[in-house]
Order: sequence, then structure tokens, then C-alpha cells
Amino acid sequence: MVRLRLKRGGRRHRPAYRLAAVDQRASRDGRVIEELGSYDPLAKEQEKQLTLKRERIEYWLSVGAQPSDTVRNMLKRNGISGV
Repeated sequence: MVRLRLKRGGRRHRPAYRLAAVDQRASRDGRVIEELGSYDPLAKEQEKQLTLKRERIEYWLSVGAQPSDTVRNMLKRNGISGV
């Protein structure tokens, strides 16, 4: 099954995450099917904190991809339906 989840990047004490569609059996930072956005929790401006490819996320949700709990909350806050 395909999951929408966060993949950690950045450096020590400066996290950055990418929202990705991955096979659920893959490791957290393993191979991804498609990159769908990014999340920078330490960004000062709210607009730069989260960027999403809305159309592609809605596509993955329509074909049965399941978001992780954290990603589900992010999508709800940004008004993406299908969650």
C-alpha cells in the first residue's frame, strides 16, 4: 500500500521534512515514489513553512494512498479534501 508520510532531511538541530508518497514497507528515509511537498518547522514566515503540490496529493488520495497521522493533520489544516 502507498502511504503519504514525512521524510526527514536537514542537519542536526535543524530539521526539514519532505512530504512523499512511499511504499509502506520502505524505511522512513528510503526510496520514494513521488515528492509531494516540503515542511520546514523552523521557518519564520508561515507561508514558507509548508509547501504542497495540491493536485498530486489529491490524485494519490483518490487512488487509495493512506496519509500518516501527522500528514493527515497537515492536510486538514490546509483544506485538502479526501482525508
